[in-house]
Amino acid sequence: MKGSRLPYRYDHYTWVELKEKVEDQPAVILPVGSTEDHGYHMPLDVDTFLVSSVCEGAAKLIPDEVLILPALPYGFEDHHMDFPGTITVRDDHLQDFVVDITRSVAHHGFRKILIVNGHGSNATILETASRRTVIETDAHCGTLNWWSVAQSKLWEIGDSELQSHADEIETSVYRYLNDDAIQMDKAVREVKIPVSKYYWRGWIRGKGASPLRMMDQWSRISDSGVIGDATVATVEKGEELYRAASEELAGLIQEFRALPIEPRVDRH
Repeated sequence: MKGSRLPYRYDHYTWVELKEKVEDQPAVILPVGSTEDHGYHMPLDVDTFLVSSVCEGAAKLIPDEVLILPALPYGFEDHHMDFPGTITVRDDHLQDFVVDITRSVAHHGFRKILIVNGHGSNATILETASRRTVIETDAHCGTLNWWSVAQSKLWEIGDSELQSHADEIETSVYRYLNDDAIQMDKAVREVKIPVSKYYWRGWIRGKGASPLRMMDQWSRISDSGVIGDATVATVEKGEELYRAASEELAGLIQEFRALPIEPRVDRH
């Protein structure tokens, strides 16, 4: 820790203080990111930095209702390994590791756990981890991708028809949060594979994700690491997207906390 203790940081409390926090039943938030290529213009920490920042933005709005765990900076990246610097964790290892964390949190008495994802290929792994947490503990555990709560704002203000990776949304939000780390003179627009009737990479305005779900080797479908248009990213768009994501996530957390945990009934 550097600087003042923050009331929404799980790891800023002593064990005695954390024991007392259980009475308030805040939602415990686990951000999960990655270390991977994000084009010529952005550093490898994009997913971890963005998901952590959005979680913190939400927490600042409702500081007494959340506790944020330290972020996981690694994810499932086998398909990105043709790009130097990428770190991958096997899917079963990632799932078990996340469940070890959520089981620990539940063991201490917290009953609302939310996994917030920052890397697309973690999504199904984290969903299974959240389901296992519900089955293996007494807690509620859910998961979401941080950008899903900013999607409507993206289509409202964005200029790209397709969003996928190291694109308009990620570059804009990163620019707003830390523009000095972005090399916009190296940003590119790249959509190497054509959009067909049933398959495309990412999300298309008005259509969402493609019906066919397939993750190809990344070096087959992108030369730069980008899929989408990073060149149209701006600080102003990033601010709007970041604020929308933070506000929507805060509202989601409040609703999640209010969901009752009904008793199980064995109907044998």
